[in-house]
Amino acid sequence: MRIAFIGLGNMGAPMARNLIKAGHQLNLFDLNKTVLAELAELGGQISTSPRDAAQQSELVITMLPAAAHVRGVYLSEDGVLAGVRAGTPVVDCSTIDPQTAREVSAAAAKQGVDLADAPVSGGTGGAAAGTLTFMVGASDALFATLQPVLAQMGRNIVHCGEVGTGQIAKICNNLLLGISMIGVSEAMALGNALGIDTKVLAGIINSSTGRCWSSDTYNPWPGIIETAPASRGYTGGFGAELMLKDLGLATEAARQAHQPVIMGALAQQLYQTMSLRGDGGKDFSAIVEGYRKPE
Repeated sequence: MRIAFIGLGNMGAPMARNLIKAGHQLNLFDLNKTVLAELAELGGQISTSPRDAAQQSELVITMLPAAAHVRGVYLSEDGVLAGVRAGTPVVDCSTIDPQTAREVSAAAAKQGVDLADAPVSGGTGGAAAGTLTFMVGASDALFATLQPVLAQMGRNIVHCGEVGTGQIAKICNNLLLGISMIGVSEAMALGNALGIDTKVLAGIINSSTGRCWSSDTYNPWPGIIETAPASRGYTGGFGAELMLKDLGLATEAARQAHQPVIMGALAQQLYQTMSLRGDGGKDFSAIVEGYRKPE
């Protein structure tokens, strides 16, 4: 299949690589010329604009940083909707607010284009390994069309409902993730301050009722999980600025729905503090550093 892939950052580039490996012909667009050249060596074709990429393709996939980028890529004069043919399936894998997803989908529908939102979970490691979870907001027919292609980039392809529900699932999940990481950080720091071996404590938590992904897979304390960012200086993984962005999406959506998210709002402030002290580029699990005593 000829696929337009627009947005080749830390997540988009490995996703595109997996599609090329699966035998698809990719029309690529990104502002990063280096990554374009790397993917072109694998067989991808470089396009001059989102419009150029879309008008030559049977499917369009976008993976962009924020809602403003999604609007620009889809709605500008050189955007996807200026070039895509009626009837071409389109899926946006960015993490944005549900309202933007619905508005862009509505604009696409006016041109006979069915658009899905399908944000992902699994991080850069999952993108590279092809084990992402896709949370898809789409009609039944569009989901059936997209599922085989998404399965070549991910392990779990979940139909959440109509357009926008993929974003709802993503921001609710990351709201909980941000909160749980803070909870694990507090528990690990308290245990350390009180004198228990942190590996012993982690083992107890991970075989008891406190167990969660933030403790057993991504523990924020250095040396507990060898593959976690905490064991490599909080590099790689999911940046704190991205977590702050997602918590902002969740708290803004909650404001619009008049739904209290008390723990979520506190988590947002803690990650904002982390960002202000210059640590926004670290993995989000570095939130634990705010609880550790200076050595």
